[in-house]
Amino acid sequence: MDDNKVIRQLIRVNLELEGFEVVTAADGAECLDVVDQVRPDVITLDVVMPRLDGLRTAARLRGDPRTRRLPLAIISACTQYEVEAGLDVGVDAFLAKPFEPSELVALVRQLAERGDADAGSSQFGIGAGTPAGGTGSGVEHAERAGRTGS
Repeated sequence: MDDNKVIRQLIRVNLELEGFEVVTAADGAECLDVVDQVRPDVITLDVVMPRLDGLRTAARLRGDPRTRRLPLAIISACTQYEVEAGLDVGVDAFLAKPFEPSELVALVRQLAERGDADAGSSQFGIGAGTPAGGTGSGVEHAERAGRTGS
């Protein structure tokens, strides 16, 4: 999910080249509509979005029994506050912008495999993110002391 059409296309192409089927959304509200229609294996979210931002989208997905266990990744130039807020709503991983396409693919593949182990389904992702702006790069997996994983 990203409000920038060029960025959505960039993410789509990189994931499709690796064999993923990708459905994109321009904001959180559209993402929730897409998730109702297509049961994705992984959802990637940008934080700053019109209508419904990525953190509120993640909270809604975690609050719905049908989507509670879907792997979620934030792909954004996150501040420490946004990382902590993401952890609070149950985001599984963070990918900092700017990032290499190979980092995105590796993250989505890892989360899809985890999701397959949990539920078993085909590979879908909702693409997000941008390779411009932000500080640092790399994948961080969300972990919290006492948090039980699946």
